[in-house]
Amino acid sequence: MHIRFDVPADPAYPGRVAAALSSVRLRRYRYVGAVLAAVGAIIFAVSRGFAWGDQVSSLCLALVVSGLLSMLYSPWVRWRARRRSGRYAVDGAYDITDDNIMMRSGSESGGIAWEGVAQVRGTPDFWIVYVGRMPATVIPRWLMSAEDAETLRTHLADRGLLRPR
Repeated sequence: MHIRFDVPADPAYPGRVAAALSSVRLRRYRYVGAVLAAVGAIIFAVSRGFAWGDQVSSLCLALVVSGLLSMLYSPWVRWRARRRSGRYAVDGAYDITDDNIMMRSGSESGGIAWEGVAQVRGTPDFWIVYVGRMPATVIPRWLMSAEDAETLRTHLADRGLLRPR
């Protein structure tokens, strides 16, 4: 297998990559925020029927506000990443073989050996490559030909790396 494709110097591309990687890393903030807000609302509703209801209302308000802020943290980080990364647009390329994934962006290059890849998760736009438990890089699907995308998908499935979303 040998797949090679170029990445144009599109100002939106680095933001899309940053959003894809940060959405994976920041997903837990949505869950924690939802739990905090729900617990605060439940305690507030239950405490209204008891004499100590007035004493815990500030705690409940703090839990709900903390939960809402936690849920808003992830979209805020993605928005900042997209806004700031537009100036990093440079030409790049991917060179994917049976042994590794080589990436070039401007004058810098790097690679990941398939032996170091723990899993690959698919999103509509990218394959997110994990080294250990952390997302390390992305492979953009829409920049590949349909035949190359299918070849890579088959390669990932044969290696047992492709995980459902």
